[in-house]
Order: sequence, then C-alpha cells, then structure tokens
Amino acid sequence: MKIKHFLWLVFPILINCSDSDQDAKYINLPLDFSVPSNFPNLAYDIAANPPTEKGFELGKKLFYDGRLASDGLVSCGFCHLQENAFTHHGHTVSHGVDNALGIRNAPAIQNMAYQRIYMYDGATSHLDLQPIIPLTSTVEMNGDLNRILAMMKADPNYRELFKVSFKDGAVSIENMLKALSQFMVMLTSSNSKFDHYRRNEAGGTLTKEEMAGYTIFKNKCASCHATDLMTDDSFRNNGLAINPLINDVGRYRVTEQATDYYKFKVPSLRNVAVTAPYMHDGRFGSLASVLNHYSTAVVDGATLDPILKQNGKLGITLSETDKEQLIAFLNTLTDYQYLTDKRFSEF
Repeated sequence: MKIKHFLWLVFPILINCSDSDQDAKYINLPLDFSVPSNFPNLAYDIAANPPTEKGFELGKKLFYDGRLASDGLVSCGFCHLQENAFTHHGHTVSHGVDNALGIRNAPAIQNMAYQRIYMYDGATSHLDLQPIIPLTSTVEMNGDLNRILAMMKADPNYRELFKVSFKDGAVSIENMLKALSQFMVMLTSSNSKFDHYRRNEAGGTLTKEEMAGYTIFKNKCASCHATDLMTDDSFRNNGLAINPLINDVGRYRVTEQATDYYKFKVPSLRNVAVTAPYMHDGRFGSLASVLNHYSTAVVDGATLDPILKQNGKLGITLSETDKEQLIAFLNTLTDYQYLTDKRFSEF
C-alpha cells in the first residue's frame, strides 16, 4: 500500500509559564499526517497550518468546550458525536443554545482536508473559516468572538496551549480557528471494510451481496458520490419535495443565482449506516427510505439534476433486490476504527 506522508518540521518552543515561578519547556512535535493510497490529493493547504501535537490538543479542547457558546454548554461536540461520524444522530435538525432549532441536519465531520467547500450551501470555502458559522449562529452556539477571546485569555490552560502551539504564541481568534482546523484535518476516516478492499488489504473481502451492491453503486450512484471520498463536492437538486414551512433554498442562499435554487452539497456516504437521519433536513430515518425516494419519489423542478431525469423518467430505477444489495454495500463504508479512536474522543 502506497501512502503519502507529510511530516512537518516544527521547532521546539520555550514557554515561560506566567502563572508559576517555574519555567516549563515543551516541545511541540509534528503529527504524521498520511494520505491513504485510495484517496485523492489534499484540498487543504496543510503546509500553511501543519498539525502538531499541541495544536491538535488545543483544537480538541476547543471542539469540546461548551464555553464557546452563549449558554456555556453547547460545544461543537454537542452536535457532532464521534460514534456517529460526528453527526447529531437521531436529530432531524440540531438543537442549539436554549434548545433552539435550526433548519438543517448536522453533517458528518470526516475527511475535511480533502474538501474544497463546506456547509450544505457552500457558505465557506476555507476550513479555517468554517467554524465561525456555527460559532456565531443564533440557533447553534450563539457565541460572541470577543467574549470567547476574553474567556481563553483568562484561562491558564488555554494560555499555555496557545503559547506552545503557535510561533507567535498569541491567544487569538486566528490561532483558535487554526487549532480547530488542525483537529479536523486529523479526522480522517479511511479504514472501513471498503477501504481494505480497495487497497487489497486483509479484511477487505466483500461478500457476493456486497459486491453486487458495489456494482449497482458504480453504475447508478457514483456520478455524484464520486471517488473513495464518496462525494464530488458538488451542489445538486436531488428532487426532494419542498418543505413549505421552511423553504430552504440551498445554494441559492449564497450565490443568489436562480440556477442554484434547492441545490445542496452532495454528502459523503462514508459511515452512512450510522449517521441517520438523512438529507439536509433529516427527513429520512433509514437508508431504505432514501433509496425509495430515488426510485419512486423524485419531484421534478427547474433545477432538478439532469441525472435524475433521463429519457422522460424521474429518479433511478432500483428493484427491491437492488436496494438490499446497495444497503449491504453501504454498510461496508462504516469505519469502526474512526468511530472509536480515542485520539478524537472527549474523554
């Protein structure tokens, strides 16, 4: 198996701990980041913000710290649970501060360094900026950046981590966002049964049913769920009936181009068996319901993806056997190592 390795040179940093009379020396070692051989190239400029032990530790602390929210409780990890590929499993839409409800389902956090654009509507194209959206959303964390900065500066543990994590040692919003990116960059899911199959590794033998499902997937699904990342990072209208109570216009919200009405980012199918409910608004509770939508319930519209309207027929032709085999294949995308990796857990 060929794997691309990135090992970044990080110089030791001498820290003077202002809260004690003793000096403490910490060496901030680089983390070994590997690109799996069956993955495409990185999209994130990792050379500009290379993951380090202390930067990752800082990012992880921030990710699970409820003090970033206005209520002191809702952390990033509150809506992104590791055992469910960092989704808010079982919640149609996520619950924010004061139990406020948004209009979208929390997407999985995995393989972020390979993506070029984020959020269901593509509101940001840089991983370092992505956390600002949930941090400041009034229905998510409702955080105030000035208050967050003051909290971190008043916390001796944060001050120490910032000093050792970054060359300038500054407790700043810029470094906070970089630390969160270092944590998310390391959240790589690449050890499912399917990955082992693709890399011809032990444990990668697909059953007859799984292989049949993979064949169907390649013929009928892979044009959107492309590469081994299981997404092409595009925005598409997949024929969902419009919810008149919300009328989420999707990508149009960002571009204001009529051609983007009701288009949403194609999600990755990695770990999809553990990330229910599905779609941007969490309307489907099972994979069977998702496949039923594509086979019998696609709604026509001006921006419907052409793939779902061919030869005068809406949707994708799928027999009941096809659906069973597809689900069998989708189950091979579950990366149990990722879902239980202690490096990423809160405790």
